[in-house]
Amino acid sequence: MAQFVFKYRLQLGILLLLVGLLGLFTFFSPQTFLHRRIYVAFMSTIPFPALLALGLTFLIVAGELDLSFPSVMVISGLSFAAVSQTTGSPLVGLFAALATGAFAGLCNGIIVVHLGVPSIIATIGTQFFWRGLSTLLADGLALNLTELRSSTFHHIMVGRLFDWIPMQTVWCLTVAIFFWLLLNRHTFGDDLRFIGDDISTARMMGVRTDRVRVLLFILMGVISALASVMICLEMANWWPTQGEGYLLLVFAAIFLGGTSVFGGQGTIFGTMIGSIIIGILEAGIISSGLSGYWTRLVHGLVIVISVSLYALAFKTKRQ
Repeated sequence: MAQFVFKYRLQLGILLLLVGLLGLFTFFSPQTFLHRRIYVAFMSTIPFPALLALGLTFLIVAGELDLSFPSVMVISGLSFAAVSQTTGSPLVGLFAALATGAFAGLCNGIIVVHLGVPSIIATIGTQFFWRGLSTLLADGLALNLTELRSSTFHHIMVGRLFDWIPMQTVWCLTVAIFFWLLLNRHTFGDDLRFIGDDISTARMMGVRTDRVRVLLFILMGVISALASVMICLEMANWWPTQGEGYLLLVFAAIFLGGTSVFGGQGTIFGTMIGSIIIGILEAGIISSGLSGYWTRLVHGLVIVISVSLYALAFKTKRQ
């Protein structure tokens, strides 16, 4: 009961933090934060790391990590760009990207679950492998996708609803609602928490732990691919460094949102609010008159402080 009360107090606190930050940034830079343009920009960029954070939240709840998703993004994006250019169909390119992401996730799952390699080590290795492979296949060159800007597929994925709401925001919210239902209204969510709390107990309770963990890595690969396709369409380009810079943002959003680094506890709502907070920090810091160099420092502090507070709240530590 105490954890239940703390969970909702935490989510309320995160929401109040977002409101407070918006108020603070508006006070210091009203010309920026009282204009609709900045919020359209946020809705164009925040959904990409938010999607990744949603997928990674499931893995962290189950006590696993995936550090390879930025590289899965780049190899999936390459699949999308190459297949789209070859076939002339971005829809076929999407299926190729999703298949690539699923395969990369499956590889992670096999290495971690069936070979027993710790996920943090396994996914560091696959991170280098997929990025190296994509750079090798593309000869280190970017691929131009401007011809897709006029396609119906582009408008469906990253166009503007009512001429101002970016479609990536609509897709991100749809995924968030689906993931919230899975985590809170489905036995799959219970399985994740059981595995994250104590995998041995979960096995004794009949949870198919190996199957669930492999599925989580596959799901993370698919989400990484989807985010990559949207980024390619939004930027009308694929480049070999795609995905770099998202790792810190995604982890900061998840831990700020209240998902436990120790596993067993997680919140989709918190992850979404955390993603918004992390997404507005840089614009708020710069528009308030500070140097952009403060951004990474603040992101690092967010991770350390949020994880530490969560550990203290539940008196959780390694013995």
